[in-house]
Amino acid sequence: MAGKGAPAETEDQQRLRFQVELEFVQCLANPNYLNFLAQRGYFKDQAFINYLKYLLYWKEPDYARYLKYPMCLYFLDLLQYEHFRREVVSAQCTKFIDDQQILLWQHYTRRRTRLLQAAAEQGQQSQQQPAQATGTASVATNGQSHPQKV
Repeated sequence: MAGKGAPAETEDQQRLRFQVELEFVQCLANPNYLNFLAQRGYFKDQAFINYLKYLLYWKEPDYARYLKYPMCLYFLDLLQYEHFRREVVSAQCTKFIDDQQILLWQHYTRRRTRLLQAAAEQGQQSQQQPAQATGTASVATNGQSHPQKV
């Protein structure tokens, strides 16, 4: 939305703003970048804090679907709190967050791999069970499938 007297954004300007905001929001998933911003005083600037509040629209499903790093939304939420903005200036705090994030990703990757393997095994078993349970097999003749007793 354009303010009073301000010209409306063109489609190209809207696309560029979307891309810039998408990239910035995703950068918030990096604790070291948050530390960089904190050390340079961005989190003390009320205009920047207001901008972070404005960016909360990325949590809406229509926008969140474009995010490659959804962890950025968690940090965007945390940045709404002054206490977190003060603490992230500390390298020790940033290192702790970074370590926890890596552990989460490792756990998530291993767990997801196990779940996918279990689902694949269950899918194979369920395909084998109907033929064994009914004692029939399917025989193709003339392009059509006909059940036969085994």
